[in-house]
Amino acid sequence: LSFPEVPEKLVVIGGGYIGLELGSVWNRLGSEVVVLEAMDRVLPGLDHEIGQLAAREFGKQGIEFKTGSWVESAVFDGEKCIVKCKDSDPITCDRVLLSTGRVPCSDELGLESVGIETDKRGFVPVDDNFQTAVKGIYAIGDLIGGAMLAHKASEEGIVCLERISGMKSHVNYDAIPAIVYTHPEIASVGKTEEQLKESGVKYAKGMCPYGASGRALALGETTGRVKVLADAKTDRVLGVHIIGARAGDLIAEATAAMEFGASSEDIARCCHAHPTLSELMHEAAMAVDKRAIHTA
Repeated sequence: LSFPEVPEKLVVIGGGYIGLELGSVWNRLGSEVVVLEAMDRVLPGLDHEIGQLAAREFGKQGIEFKTGSWVESAVFDGEKCIVKCKDSDPITCDRVLLSTGRVPCSDELGLESVGIETDKRGFVPVDDNFQTAVKGIYAIGDLIGGAMLAHKASEEGIVCLERISGMKSHVNYDAIPAIVYTHPEIASVGKTEEQLKESGVKYAKGMCPYGASGRALALGETTGRVKVLADAKTDRVLGVHIIGARAGDLIAEATAAMEFGASSEDIARCCHAHPTLSELMHEAAMAVDKRAIHTA
C-alpha cells in the first residue's frame, strides 16, 4: 500500500488471503492485477465452495488468476519487472507483490540471550500456560505459531495472564474466526466441508444466498451466501462459512454458537431481527434440517 503511484500492471505472487486483499485494493484503484498461485485454486485454505464463488466474483471485477503457476524468478530490468513461471510465458509488469506467507520475527528478539530456543520454523515452543522453556517468560501470538491473527493473539494474551493469576482459562482454537477483507468480504470459523470429508465426519449442510435477504436487496448487496455445517447425528455446529456484505460481523454469532457447543437448531430457534443481514444465519441454520422458509 506504500506504492507512490498506482501501478499500471501488478503481479501478485500468492493467491491466499493477503494476496487477494491487497490485489483487490489495487484492482479497484485501477491496476491490471494478475494473481499467480502455485496450487490449483486461489484461497486454498477456505472452504472450496466459498473459494470458488470468491474467485468467480473477483474475476468479474477484472482480477486475472493463474493457478498452478510456479514462479521461478522476478527481475527488475530498470523499467519493468519480468516474472518467469515454470512452463509458461514470462509476464511483464510494473510492480510485483510477494504474498506467499509470513514467518515470525523471532530472530530479532535476542531470545538466545535468555536461553530460549525456537523450532525449525522460528516458532517458540510453549506449554499450556504459554510459558516458554525458561521459567517466568511467556510467549503468545504469531511467535508461537498457529493462525497469525491479531484477535487470536489477543485472546492468548488474556488467557496467559489469567493462567498466571491462577484461573483455569483456555483458548478454543476450534472457534477462532478468520476474515478476508475483500469485496465481497469472506469469513469463516470451524471446519470446512473438505476437512469434514477427509476426517470421515458425517455432516449436514444448510445454505442461504444473500439474494433471499430483504436487507441485502435493499443494500444492493445480493452477492454471497451463508453456509452452516453441522454434525449429522448431534446437530452440533462444526463450521460456518460466509461470503458477502458484512461477513466479518456475521461470523461473530457463529463463533459464539461454536464456543458454547450450540446446534444448528439452537441458532434457528433464536429470533433474529428483521430486516437484518443476521437473518441469513437464521435461514441457513434452518436449512440444515431442511426447514428453510425463504430458500428452496
